[in-house]
Amino acid sequence: MLLLIQYTLIFASVLILVALGGCFSEHSGVINIGLEGIMVMGALGGALMMKFLSGDMPAILIILLVILASMAMGMIYSLLLAVAAIQFKADQTLAGTALNLLGTAAAVVIVRAVNIAEDKDNVSSTITYIERKKAFLVRIGGFEFNWFMLIALLALVISYIVLYRTRFGLRLQACGENPQAADSVGINVYKMRYAGVLISGMLGGLGGIVYITAGVSEWKFENGVAGFGFLALAVMIFGAWKPVNIGLAALLFGLFRALSNVYTGFPALVSLNIPSTIYNMLPYIISLIVLAFTSKKSRAPKAEGIPYDKGQR
Repeated sequence: MLLLIQYTLIFASVLILVALGGCFSEHSGVINIGLEGIMVMGALGGALMMKFLSGDMPAILIILLVILASMAMGMIYSLLLAVAAIQFKADQTLAGTALNLLGTAAAVVIVRAVNIAEDKDNVSSTITYIERKKAFLVRIGGFEFNWFMLIALLALVISYIVLYRTRFGLRLQACGENPQAADSVGINVYKMRYAGVLISGMLGGLGGIVYITAGVSEWKFENGVAGFGFLALAVMIFGAWKPVNIGLAALLFGLFRALSNVYTGFPALVSLNIPSTIYNMLPYIISLIVLAFTSKKSRAPKAEGIPYDKGQR
């Protein structure tokens, strides 16, 4: 049971961070379908940082540098979406899809180039971080606490405060609801949308490194992040673009994802003789069922996906 709770919390942490990223972007008026690609690039930044860090560094410094590398890579990559969608008014769905396709391919090329530079016979797309990963883990009895769990909780609380208790958050939401009205009172819609997308990249990149370190000590970047970016979008929609609801939805989806890792520890589940692939599919099947029944009632920001043209005020 402890193992189920452990995996539920770590996978929920991934979904919370990435879904909150999508929430900020869409509240600003930009649909971020590219969360999958942003996760991959954030994971790449964090994994490369762990690869090259010295093993005798203090744990707190390793944690800080890996987090900063992941967030920075995610923000830099999300700039592609921001420029395309805000500056050039490109179709946001197509731009996000391009980010997803490019993310995994670019990560594989970069990792292979790094590995070949160290050993010309090593053409794999795998990065190993066995020792560095230990900095994020604290053993509490039979429970393995991961500092990313606390970071996700803090991100949830901070996101709620920022969106509903600060001038910045209220202005950001205004740009996603009625950008013309926001502009008429002096709010720079373009800057707010850039901010929303960059925050999305920051949180999405952080979610990426949490995902690849969740249960393994190395990652093959050809695998991407197994659709977790899209699952986070489902969490965001199910959570109605609200941080508290997103947190609860992430726990639900995280539970079903965790079952694929630990179902063998439950005799009742083993006796059902359900193939392991079914358990791997569960969170995605559940997301389809949940969205089929709830998406009609969900209310997205009114101006999301609509390029803003100041001249059309």
